[in-house]
Amino acid sequence: MNNLKILVVDDDPITLLLLEKRLQKEEYAIEIAKNGTEAIALISKHYFDVVVTDLKMPGGLDGIDVLEASKAVNHRTEVILITAHATIDTAVAAMKKGASDYLQKPINFDELMIRLGKINNMKKLVKNADDLREAMDITEKNAGETIQNLELTVAELQNRLSEIESVLSEKSIDSTERIQLALSMLSAT
Repeated sequence: MNNLKILVVDDDPITLLLLEKRLQKEEYAIEIAKNGTEAIALISKHYFDVVVTDLKMPGGLDGIDVLEASKAVNHRTEVILITAHATIDTAVAAMKKGASDYLQKPINFDELMIRLGKINNMKKLVKNADDLREAMDITEKNAGETIQNLELTVAELQNRLSEIESVLSEKSIDSTERIQLALSMLSAT
């Protein structure tokens, strides 16, 4: 099963159905929205790894609005815009606002699957990096605690050795008694 949770947004029921069926066939977790308003409502309630949205939709909220809402809720959500009216200017504008990709209709599903695969791989790499960073932080914390405990132990042992040295160098006590006292101090560990 593919790990990505994808929201598909399109006002064209045929495109929406084709996208839904193809992505389900690839075993992605899919939710659908028929317009920008529905999409933004879903985005505000649920996390999506990827939002695939039509650029031009009726109803006041278009694909750029969906893109901006997605990025506002979670900057790690990747957004792929699709449109039948592609221009370089709209593609550049979409990329400047944070779109990860831009596809023309009719959708080339092989191209979409390649792009989703790249997003999935990138998300796995980011998760692995986050996991490694967390493991390093834990290791660093544990190492710090271990060093601190060792320093305390060394200080205690140095104190004990100083006490034993004092007892052994005390001339007012019989040498046998000094040795017995030093041995008892050593065994008190």
